[in-house]
Amino acid sequence: MGESILSGSSPGEALRNLLRRGGSRLRGLDEMLRDARARRDELRARGRLDGTLEQVRALLDKAMGQERAELFPDPGDDARLREAELDSLPDDTAEAVRRLSDYEWRSKAARRTFEQLRDLLRREVLDARFRGMRDALADPDPEQLRRVKEMMRALGDMLDRDARGEHAQADFERFMEEYGDFFPENPRDLEELVDSLARRAAAAQRLLASLTPEQRAELSALMEQTLEEAGLGEEAARLGEALRSRRPDLDWSGRERMTGENPMGMGDATSALEELADLSELENTLAQDYPGARLDDVDEDAVRRALGRGAVDDLEELRRIERELERQGYLQRSGGQLELTPKAVRRLGESALRRVFTQLEAGRPGGHEQHNAGQAGEATGATRPWRFGDEQPLDVVRTLNNAVLRGGPRRPVRLSVDDFEIMETERRTSAAVCLLVDLSYSMALRGTWGVAKQTALALHTLVTTKFPQDAIQVVGFSNYARVLQPAELAGLDWDKVQGTNLHHALMIAGRHLDKHPDFEPIVLVVTDGEPTAHLMRDSRVWFDWPPAPETLQLTVAEVDKMTRRGATINTFMLADDYRLVDFVEEVARRNGGRVFSPSPERLGEFVVSDFLRARRGRRRAG
Repeated sequence: MGESILSGSSPGEALRNLLRRGGSRLRGLDEMLRDARARRDELRARGRLDGTLEQVRALLDKAMGQERAELFPDPGDDARLREAELDSLPDDTAEAVRRLSDYEWRSKAARRTFEQLRDLLRREVLDARFRGMRDALADPDPEQLRRVKEMMRALGDMLDRDARGEHAQADFERFMEEYGDFFPENPRDLEELVDSLARRAAAAQRLLASLTPEQRAELSALMEQTLEEAGLGEEAARLGEALRSRRPDLDWSGRERMTGENPMGMGDATSALEELADLSELENTLAQDYPGARLDDVDEDAVRRALGRGAVDDLEELRRIERELERQGYLQRSGGQLELTPKAVRRLGESALRRVFTQLEAGRPGGHEQHNAGQAGEATGATRPWRFGDEQPLDVVRTLNNAVLRGGPRRPVRLSVDDFEIMETERRTSAAVCLLVDLSYSMALRGTWGVAKQTALALHTLVTTKFPQDAIQVVGFSNYARVLQPAELAGLDWDKVQGTNLHHALMIAGRHLDKHPDFEPIVLVVTDGEPTAHLMRDSRVWFDWPPAPETLQLTVAEVDKMTRRGATINTFMLADDYRLVDFVEEVARRNGGRVFSPSPERLGEFVVSDFLRARRGRRRAG
């Protein structure tokens, strides 16, 4: 994650990348997402949604054929009237089934086929509402239908009591004792039961919406007719309204395109669409590409249903990584955004600095072998009594000697304040350091943003840890410029705007130098483009490309102010555009600073080396 941040990612992006990749033995979110999409494609290829309608039509044709075969040998008028009645049946399957409900079948085989058709409809229609109901109604037992009706009435009553705030868990437990065999998913409370039933009811609605208008009309009529004949119409309508009012957030009217050729029964088709809806929701949460996304948003039950128990274990391990980073104080959330803590910033700064130092040549001036860097100054060999506020190193030998002489021979050594002596040092020159970093859009396009951020972190860490007497300010600039606080640096992202306002950045840097008039000024500029924006008198920004003459004039005026302050501006170019080259050469000519053109991967080395060289030069000059 640290590597990702140092390469230019924000903390949120870095964590998402870590969670997406996973590990060698740990499935990341991307692999889970691929598995979920593969499962989605598999479901869509399973078959067609009009299977029940096709089965009903086939059974209807079979029953009518059997009836005609029975009537054909009979020469009587009754047989001819019956044939005429069969001939007058409409093409609409639902209407034909309704008319034949009161028909007196002459053929016993036809009567059995028609009863088979009605049993099929009862099972499929109820299975579309209650998962597993098809198996419960495999035997057309009137007693079982009576229990279904009682269950639906009891469920409706329980939902009504819950709406009035009168429901208790004990009511639900009594309901499950009586009717739990209708609910194989075994919900733990009323909310889980409502969620399961509502998701299935919404899937059934989407099934109808996914059919052609003609198919939808026929199947809807068959469903309504079947429920009415079973005495379940009123309770089914009541339950459907209650579920929809409690879960309006579900997709009740969407459509789904199935690519398979095999016809699916209504219950199986509803189950497929229900699982597809779960997968769609799961894909959104696994993608984690919305504001405030967290792994806690991923539904563990949906992962288990779609991908199995192993994926749930992997998800929990990923959550543990996220929680551990927060528990150990590296990450925190503020306003829904993921931020690095000061502890994380320090650690990343140290990493960035180590990376820079590994690039420096062995023994190169300014290397990390300067163990005395950051001390109060060079020791002169003299000592003096300690005074309150002194920061110089303690002379341990002189201090202990004073305590022994004061206490006398053969007595325990007891230190007092008057015994302490410190080494006198030559005070080092303090520096006011300004690092100006381009945050403009072009830095991201050229792929140089990551090294620029890493360089800022490394220099800030070097100054604050090795040269604590110095005052460093990092200024980021795009269309506007702003001071970047230490906690911002690691989590910093490039600005998605146009404009390179070096004019404003130099103004801010100048104020920093003016606050430290006795410090040696060091100004470092990292950029990949010539100035294209400046700050107007009303504090609005003016952008133009190619650069407006006024932009260049105002920027050069700030360069001249830096020169009068005694500040040398060293510029690090990350592009070789001729306009940029002309501009920085003009800055060097007017200011006396130097121009560097490092490759992006060596930017940190160049900036840190130049800073150390500048400090050594000033110390020797002092």
